[in-house]
Amino acid sequence: MDVRGGGPASRETELLNPVADCQGIHGLLLSGGSAFGLDAAGGVMRYLEERGIGFQVGVTVVPLVCASCLFDLALVNHRVRPDAAMAYRACEDAYRKSRGDSGCIGAGTGATVGKFHGQEYLMKSGLGCYALQVGELKVGAIVAVNALGDVFDCDTGKKLAGMLNEEKTGFSDTETEFYKLYAGMNNLFTGNTTIGAIVTNGKFNKIQMKKIAAMAHNGYARSIRPVHTTADGDSIYAMSVGEVEADLNVVGTLSSLVMARAVRAAVLAAESMYGHPAAKDFL
Repeated sequence: MDVRGGGPASRETELLNPVADCQGIHGLLLSGGSAFGLDAAGGVMRYLEERGIGFQVGVTVVPLVCASCLFDLALVNHRVRPDAAMAYRACEDAYRKSRGDSGCIGAGTGATVGKFHGQEYLMKSGLGCYALQVGELKVGAIVAVNALGDVFDCDTGKKLAGMLNEEKTGFSDTETEFYKLYAGMNNLFTGNTTIGAIVTNGKFNKIQMKKIAAMAHNGYARSIRPVHTTADGDSIYAMSVGEVEADLNVVGTLSSLVMARAVRAAVLAAESMYGHPAAKDFL
């Protein structure tokens, strides 16, 4: 895992420290609900324990489950949060499906972007996925885009979503507004955090996966501006699930690309909700 933002909400991530004894985890949860949503990881643990998946302790197994949550409490109702029962059903759903969905689902349900001037000018975002294959090597990304900044197409540079202008007819520019307040931003909106994961069948150890997670953050930088602020909790996990021999730098570079394109998929798949427009409304 690699954290670049200043306000992450996470659980059990110390397991991923290169000096921790743990050599692998059994589950990862990306969720909404801010720190309250971390409770949902209990549902993932129950699902795995019932199937004998976890660290063997004699009387049972203890599933090692990491989790990160984005802040969406201010969007509609702060008392509606993901819980363990929801996460358990999400595991059942994930087991049945052969592919993931994108848009305003899962951790993307409450995701928004362009929040520098507050709720009135933000746009709806969501959850996105993207993957590439080169020979036998596969690298995929999943991300819930809940950024303070604006989102751009990494391939064309076109702005896709972000802070609206006064008339709500198009975009304002968050970076420009940032620079106007160079002396200090006392009311910086903090309801953010983009959380994602890279999954590859490349064979890597824990230390190498840490580097791949760090390189994947370049995907955020290619598609979100500004990014990694103190008001964001930007986090990326990286997981190896295969035995394909691959170069770390190749996989890290591919991770940056698929993450940037997953960010694009997240905003393009989002629908307008709760009175907030989505990228589709401006295409």
